[in-house]
Amino acid sequence: MYDKSDPRSKLSTAKRDPNSGSTATPASYGLYYKDDPVETDANGKAWYTRGQDLLVNYIEVAPGGTYSRSGQTDEYMMVVPDENTPYSVSAKGETKEGPGHQVIIVPPGDSTITLPQGGRLVRLFSTQSDDLNARCANAEVYAEQDPNIPPFKPWPAPPSGYKLRVYDLWKERTPGKIGPIWRCTTIMLNFPPPGNGPRDLTKMSPHSHDDFDQCSLVLAGSFLHNMRWPWGLNKYEWRPDEFPITEAPSATIIPARVIHSSETVHKTNNRMADIFAPPRLDFSLQEGWIQNADEYPMPEAEEQTA
Repeated sequence: MYDKSDPRSKLSTAKRDPNSGSTATPASYGLYYKDDPVETDANGKAWYTRGQDLLVNYIEVAPGGTYSRSGQTDEYMMVVPDENTPYSVSAKGETKEGPGHQVIIVPPGDSTITLPQGGRLVRLFSTQSDDLNARCANAEVYAEQDPNIPPFKPWPAPPSGYKLRVYDLWKERTPGKIGPIWRCTTIMLNFPPPGNGPRDLTKMSPHSHDDFDQCSLVLAGSFLHNMRWPWGLNKYEWRPDEFPITEAPSATIIPARVIHSSETVHKTNNRMADIFAPPRLDFSLQEGWIQNADEYPMPEAEEQTA
C-alpha cells in the first residue's frame, strides 16, 4: 500500500485504499476463569464480553436460576453446552424443555430460561441492545465503530416466522465435514465437537477477515491464539504480534483484518466455538455447511455483492 502522494500509488498493482489490510483495533478478552463476574445474584454469575456486532453473555447458573429478556429487539441464540443440564425455555407463548448439549434460537420479544439443576449457559446477542452493551467489561474498546466493519444489518427473517428452535450439538466429528454450523438472522455459530490435540503445526491456517471480527469461545481445554496485525501507513497504530493462551471458559475477540490461526494446548477434550454477527456469507454459500439453512434465507443477490 502507498500513501496517495506517493507516485507508486498510481501503479495498477497498488491498493488504492490507504488503509487496506490494516487495523488499529486491539484484540479483546473475556477470561471468565479469572475475571470477576459482572453480575452475581441468586440466579448465578454472569460475564459480558462484546465485539463490534456480537455480544457474549457467559453464565454459571445456580440451581433453579432463571434468566430473562424483556422486549428483546432481535433474535438471539442460547447454548447449553454440557450434557445433563436440563432446562426450560419460553418465548412467544411457547415452552420447550431439553436435556442440555443443545443450541436454542430465541425469537425477539420476551423470553425466559430456567436451569433446575444449574449449569453453564451462553447467550449470544447482537450489539443492538444498549442495556446489554453497557454491561460488557470491554465496552470501551468499541466506544467508536471499527472503520473496517460496516454498520450491522440482520439477515432476512425466517419464512415460517420467529419461534423457538432447538438443535442438538454433535458428540463426534463427522469426517470431511466442518462444524456443525447454525445461523439465525443475527448470529452464526460454528461449534465443533470436542477435539484432540495438539494441532499439526505444519498444517496451520493463517487467515483474516476484511470486514468482520470473530469471537472464539473456549468451553473446554486451552487454546493458543496466534495473531498478527498488518502494518498500515500510520506507524503509531502498529501493534506487535500476540500469542495469548486462553483457558476455558473464555472469549477472545479477534478484530477484522488481523491474521490469525489457533491451536489446542491440551492433548484431549478441547472445545471451541467460533461465532460471528451477522452470519457469514462465504460459509452460507457452501453446500451442506449450515445445518438449518432451509429455515433461514440468505440476503438477496444484490445485497450479497454490496
